[in-house]
Amino acid sequence: MTNPTIDASLRERILAEPDTILEDHDLMTALIAANDRATGSNVVDLRGVAMERLEARLERLEDTHRSVIAAAYENLAGTNQVHRAVLSLLDPLDFESFLRDLEGEVAETLGVDHMHLVLETVQTEDDPTIGKVGAVLRVVPPGFCDQYADGGRGAPPRQVNLRQVQGGHQSIYGDAYEWVRSEACLRLNFGPGRLPGMLVMGAEDPHQFTPQHGTDLLGFFAGVFERTMRRWLN
Repeated sequence: MTNPTIDASLRERILAEPDTILEDHDLMTALIAANDRATGSNVVDLRGVAMERLEARLERLEDTHRSVIAAAYENLAGTNQVHRAVLSLLDPLDFESFLRDLEGEVAETLGVDHMHLVLETVQTEDDPTIGKVGAVLRVVPPGFCDQYADGGRGAPPRQVNLRQVQGGHQSIYGDAYEWVRSEACLRLNFGPGRLPGMLVMGAEDPHQFTPQHGTDLLGFFAGVFERTMRRWLN
């Protein structure tokens, strides 16, 4: 038996508290590396291989755990945003205030740069009623909403369409159309005997609305909005 070259007091402390080394990741990594050098390149240490795989698996699980928590917080924040926006929809006592709040408080709460209500109608923008509500309202001919929402592809209709764009449609965004980089199109059903409509949200951030994002919250918002609009139309 060879005499130990380690300091006697340090050796006694390690023997007295071996868990201290086992719980220290850097020390264990250094010991395993020293063992690999001692055994040589011709010897395979299966225990070391297993530990490396376990460490890699643990790191993947930790990354997944962090991603799940981040997604949960993001979903909670989005839910709170939509709830506050819905409450803002219910506050106005007249239709003109309802529409003004749409491009003001509601748009600010949802964090979008542009908000427009698009209504299909046989009337024109020269109608005095339309002129009272400002730039938030866009009037379009029948059939425009379906064509615009699906990008003219003729795809099956969906209530919410999210997409990235290189500039919006000028008839919707006016002079600001060049700055729009993503948008959400929410189809609206106002009931039997009425032409459909659409709520368009535009953002200068290209990542705010993408096809990979979930649409449940915006679908809920669209449902509340169209029911509120039916009340005003009645």
